[in-house]
Amino acid sequence: MQKSILTVVGKDRVGIIARICSYLADNDVNILDITQTIVDGFFNMMMICDTTKTTKEFHLLSDELDALGKELGVMIKLQREDIFEKMQRI
Repeated sequence: MQKSILTVVGKDRVGIIARICSYLADNDVNILDITQTIVDGFFNMMMICDTTKTTKEFHLLSDELDALGKELGVMIKLQREDIFEKMQRI
């Protein structure tokens, strides 16, 4: 299994989760776990995803999610699980 960590941060608005989940489903990315909170109007979400079945290159998924985030007015970051873990140790 190829796990990736997807994080989303920004001002809360209607449709953020729906648009991101639709994009992931359209690209055969399975959501394994999800947590989200809204604090004082700011949206924060983290997903653990399985990117094993997608046919897109990882960098293309990441770039398209970045563009989707700009469209939604949030920051979306997709990282491979191993890179994410190493960054958290630093």
